[in-house]
Amino acid sequence: MKVGISLPQAGSQATKENMLHMAQAAESEGIDSIWTFERLLWPTNPQTPYPATPDGSLPQEYQIMLDPLETLSFLAANTNKISLGTSVLDMLFHNPVILARRLATLDVFSEGRVISGLGIGWSKDEYQASNIPFNNKGKRADEYVKMLKMIWTHEDVEFKGQYYNIPKSKIGPKPVQKPHIPIYLGGFSPNAIKRIVENDLNGWIGIIGGIAPFDYVQSVVNNFRNEVNKANKDANKFKMILLAYPYLKDNSLNSGNNANRDTLTGTIDEIGDDIMKIKDLNVDHIIFAYNFSPIGKDIDKMIDLTKQFSQFAR
Repeated sequence: MKVGISLPQAGSQATKENMLHMAQAAESEGIDSIWTFERLLWPTNPQTPYPATPDGSLPQEYQIMLDPLETLSFLAANTNKISLGTSVLDMLFHNPVILARRLATLDVFSEGRVISGLGIGWSKDEYQASNIPFNNKGKRADEYVKMLKMIWTHEDVEFKGQYYNIPKSKIGPKPVQKPHIPIYLGGFSPNAIKRIVENDLNGWIGIIGGIAPFDYVQSVVNNFRNEVNKANKDANKFKMILLAYPYLKDNSLNSGNNANRDTLTGTIDEIGDDIMKIKDLNVDHIIFAYNFSPIGKDIDKMIDLTKQFSQFAR
């Protein structure tokens, strides 16, 4: 598996110096990719519970968020070869023509290093702030990914949909990567998986650890493969990326009442066992994220742990 690391772009760690430090250290240590994600705002009275915490509360760190693409653009100019990924951008918050151009521009400036992970979001507050209706998200996403591929691959672009329209136009620049920038969609629902297969996208980007234990992720992987088989498509053309949330413990949890420890929680070796199980699922790329862990404010420690975990992934 390729190995990536999530940038500390939220909260007090979200500084120019920290972004440079992590990106350049990751590149020098042979880590394959750096990743950003998107949160628009931290509502004081949220309409939608946060799905990744037991009580639905939003992490305080989300009150400060560096923009995912501006951050990657800055780091593209200060690195040479490391891949630049989003895990994920909430695509429906963005005009598709503008987002297509922003990603293509980043691909040009970085000489073909962009990986686009896209999602549809979950926050009613963020949809309200974006002036986008919260309903029919899936149908909008279907049109959206078709438009991205068309803009990136066609000289003459024309699209007539229920939600989006483009008059016949020329839209450039085209990405360096051919036929287009890799497109991975997030989400665990059957419809999200079908959207990937039906639109011949590059693959699925999911999470593992915390609210997403191994067995659950394995079931989604199996569903993904079943959808590919039902569509009579080449399974080798579809890839999988997992955003992993390791939680390091000093002492082994494989004893007594802790025999059924949480996925990616434990000692280096215990987490390593989980990484090898993930590798056995034929996952192509694993991203280690420490944004809300106890070591999330120590960049050198995050880099060191990622190097140790890489030994199990590669």
